[in-house]
Amino acid sequence: MSEAKRPINSHRAYHAHVYFDEATKDFARKLCDVLAKEFDLPIGRFHEKLVGPHPCWSCQVTFGAKDFDKFIPWLDRNRRELTVFVHALTGDDWKDHTEFAYWLGQEVALNLSFFNRT
Repeated sequence: MSEAKRPINSHRAYHAHVYFDEATKDFARKLCDVLAKEFDLPIGRFHEKLVGPHPCWSCQVTFGAKDFDKFIPWLDRNRRELTVFVHALTGDDWKDHTEFAYWLGQEVALNLSFFNRT
């Protein structure tokens, strides 16, 4: 098994999706609350259902290249066992979720059939 592709700071904007389940949702909520305060970043809804291509419950964080070098190491240190999917925001959803997809923790297969590739 190959190692998950680690986030790199080579794009202008990103999403980080903190993945959780029933057993980890309380910790995930606390983590997202703390990072919102620490970094003053926009936090999306706390989805206790599958949304889009994500195979796990998730909470989305939007951040830019200027936040990357402090935010990603902090998130990696504080995520414990949670998986975090990080992807670029280039305007090409397919590339953002494949070529520009990065992981903190265990890589999880996305539901790429969600994207219409016309």
